[in-house]
Amino acid sequence: MTKTALVCGAGGFIGGHLVQRLKREGFWVRGVDLKFNEHEQTAADDFAIGDLRDMDFVKSIVDRRFDEVYQLAADMGGAGYIFTGENDAQIMHNSATINLNVLDACHKRNIRRVFYSSSACMYPEFNQLDPENPNCAEDSAYPANPDSEYGWEKLFSERLYLSYNRNYGMECRVARYHNIFGPAGTWEGGKEKAPAALCRKVAMAEEGSEIEVWGDGLQTRSFLYIDECLEGTTRLMRSSFEGPVNVGSDEMITINDLARMVIEISGKNIGVNNIPGPQGVRGRNSDNRLIESELGWRPTRSLRQGMELTYKWINQEIKKRHNLLSCDK
Repeated sequence: MTKTALVCGAGGFIGGHLVQRLKREGFWVRGVDLKFNEHEQTAADDFAIGDLRDMDFVKSIVDRRFDEVYQLAADMGGAGYIFTGENDAQIMHNSATINLNVLDACHKRNIRRVFYSSSACMYPEFNQLDPENPNCAEDSAYPANPDSEYGWEKLFSERLYLSYNRNYGMECRVARYHNIFGPAGTWEGGKEKAPAALCRKVAMAEEGSEIEVWGDGLQTRSFLYIDECLEGTTRLMRSSFEGPVNVGSDEMITINDLARMVIEISGKNIGVNNIPGPQGVRGRNSDNRLIESELGWRPTRSLRQGMELTYKWINQEIKKRHNLLSCDK
């Protein structure tokens, strides 16, 4: 019998890739989002456009039992969206409402297995002040002190899903994603993450010019390629381990060094100009000890390999747009 899956947030970057993977595995997939993916045609068997903040809409798409439900939908973005403080009310209200609605609808349909994508942004700011030695072990989450309202909402929603496990016998799985990147993701407009933003800046830069990097560039992060993320996600979903658990890379790098990596990949002669701007915590890196011990998983692709693929895709997208604009003239 064909297995079925529901992917909430299927019009987004991770959701779009997840739909493709589930289809390759033989699932019948329903995707849901406010919009279709702007970069690729959806692979979903059924795709519903609608607002998951609307409980009536949620009931209409959770109209049957699914073997697996992936809840990836959220109000999110890069540092320029999350850390300015201007979008805090929207971020907290929108994402919390989505999670409350989807989880309750699944419970009432007796859907037991639901995956929730939390974020490394829920870790305490005081454990991420040293860029060389951040502490993002899963048990470091409390006492809680995320550096953004986005992180506080993620922390609340983690507890929401695990409460449904305890009180209603559900089997929700919670992963803390660490900066997922790759082709077919947002690369402009303010909601893009650092890898895509840097690829765009380098691809559009003239030879001999400079690209701007927010902050002093010494803040550290780790970045996980999309295919690795999906492997960790599906392993967790189908395991007996509920989490929360990190799904990320432990290959830490400064943002300036990431920019230099992209410049090297491009083959251009470009400099880096550090300017004031939102940057989040000073250091963050995925601690993979728990997921390796529980699921036998760790990333296999290097950051450089993933960035090469991502730069190539974004560079092609920019060239396509330039060619279209040239044809219109």
